[in-house]
Amino acid sequence: MPMIKRHISEVLLRLSTKFPVLTLTGPRQSGKTTLLRHLFGHYDYVNLESLDVRTEAEEDPRGFLRRHAEGVVLDEAQRVPALFSYVQALVDERREMGRFILSGSQNFLLMESISQSLAGRAAIQHLLPFSIGELPARAKESLDARLLKGAYPPLHDRQLTAEEFYPSYLETYVERDVRSIRNVGNLSLFRKFLMLCAGRSGQLLNMTSLGNEVGVDHKTIQSWISVMEAAFLLYRLPPYHRNWNKRVVKQPKLIFLDTGVLCALLNIRREEDVRTHPLRSHIFESWVVSEAVKHQTNRGQRPSLSFWRDHSGHEIDLIIEDAGHLRALEVKSGETVLTSWLDGLQWFKQVAGECLTEAAIIYGGDRVATRRDTKVIPWRKVTEAFG
Repeated sequence: MPMIKRHISEVLLRLSTKFPVLTLTGPRQSGKTTLLRHLFGHYDYVNLESLDVRTEAEEDPRGFLRRHAEGVVLDEAQRVPALFSYVQALVDERREMGRFILSGSQNFLLMESISQSLAGRAAIQHLLPFSIGELPARAKESLDARLLKGAYPPLHDRQLTAEEFYPSYLETYVERDVRSIRNVGNLSLFRKFLMLCAGRSGQLLNMTSLGNEVGVDHKTIQSWISVMEAAFLLYRLPPYHRNWNKRVVKQPKLIFLDTGVLCALLNIRREEDVRTHPLRSHIFESWVVSEAVKHQTNRGQRPSLSFWRDHSGHEIDLIIEDAGHLRALEVKSGETVLTSWLDGLQWFKQVAGECLTEAAIIYGGDRVATRRDTKVIPWRKVTEAFG
């Protein structure tokens, strides 16, 4: 199967001409190594996961870097944190752009090393699993099949099934990566925490309630959520900040960045199980938000996303802000467009006034439509809603 073009490629190539160090992070198996070896094939490639290579870098860092003086991709760079100081010295000495390409799956540890030694010298980007726009269109693929499969590359370029991939992926994540990040002690409780988070995806985050169910305090929940964010499994969608109404919800929403992971944690194994699951609407909402995150991240932007909800029940599922202008999106998993879907957007138009430049509904059907000057966008064309 030919390599699928990643939308972030042009951003990475451009930044490699403007910064001495380019850093690409992202979850395991998101395609970082494949992409970097494709874009920078003329560079040396070094994987610091390999024990012998890591030992060489630790015992003779100057000699190690000198042997790769003409450009190097350092994969899993966080495995040798002491190397960053030597990279800094070479960068400051020669001031060549794009000489070092760093990548890693443990974002927390990698960013800690960069902030200590390479602040201001490194451009930092993130590669998430495939967006819908990167994958070949499959007319016969159903929404439920897409939600179950998720977007990790091995399920698309190696034709693995969700049931073959996700259990081992999650086991590797919990057993290996979590052990290397601080603030996680009891792995059994952490697994329970993961499953309880899955049941809350697309819903408001209440750390105290979650902590009570897991059996830990809210500070532990806070640190574990930070671990999941650093591993790119979880995203906290914040409430919109403008105070049009004092009776607004201040809690963020919990969003899983891949619905394949989410379905695996919910023990959903078949397409028909997605279709009838009581949390299907929340799974679909998580998918839409994750696509919005990818859309902005692949452009080299920090996601500027939020939602709105007040205590009277008015809600907008997703707000995209650009230079003070707002795009309001309602997310509905049903296939039949209902007039009632417009109620929240009509209300929000009165609240937001001139700040609101566009409103749309993203739904689980296949036809483009317009209702009361509001676009109704099918899930396959979700990126059209993001601007």
